[in-house]
Amino acid sequence: MVQHSEIELSECSDCPIRHRAVCARCEEDELDLLESIKYYRSYSAGQTMIWAGDRMDFVASVVVGVATLSQTMEDGRTQMVGLLLPSDFIGRPGREIAPYNVTAVSDVTVCCFRKRPFENLLVTTPHIGQRLLEMALDELDAAREWMLLLGRKTAREKIASLIAIIARRDAELKDALPEGRLSVTLPLTREAMADYLGLTLETVSRQISALKREGIIELEGKRRVIIPNLPVLMEQTGDDSDGGPIV
Repeated sequence: MVQHSEIELSECSDCPIRHRAVCARCEEDELDLLESIKYYRSYSAGQTMIWAGDRMDFVASVVVGVATLSQTMEDGRTQMVGLLLPSDFIGRPGREIAPYNVTAVSDVTVCCFRKRPFENLLVTTPHIGQRLLEMALDELDAAREWMLLLGRKTAREKIASLIAIIARRDAELKDALPEGRLSVTLPLTREAMADYLGLTLETVSRQISALKREGIIELEGKRRVIIPNLPVLMEQTGDDSDGGPIV
């Protein structure tokens, strides 16, 4: 049984993910409807929030912290299949059973909505349904990006891509353009990065050291990364950002 505690947070209008989460398009009266069916849960780093196969009686948005999505095969092998960052959505309306394990990487707080009332709001409150559709399409784009990353990119390109993705999401959450000198905290340990990217720990450490040595990133401790110039980092991802021929 997953242990959790309910905590007090600010009202929806003052929420740190207010303009990125499923409620982003809601008017004040629609926020009041969400307020009536919401509650908060908090989890400690390393705690399993949801087990694959659990019956889901809620859906939720990540407010604070980072979690992983993973799937375990019959022989015990486990693959991390996604990251949940602040404003990301957990659960699927119309789906009763959780398909993945959800594990807190850091201390995590989620804003939960009782599932049946939330599903009713999707019918009666178009702004919620529209935003959920946008988020689902963004998630599809992210899944395609990860297919490319895992299937075709080199180790260096994988590491650069992961750092760039986290930097962009951090800037979006702060509603700021990712320009100039950026500072981000990597949500994963190097061991977890290796697992997520399909690399060895030694390869992850070697590639991070190489990026640091070349001045593409700077390190502060084990998790803090300084990006002096995001476009320079993006050049290391292997992405054809302008759609033109790669020469």
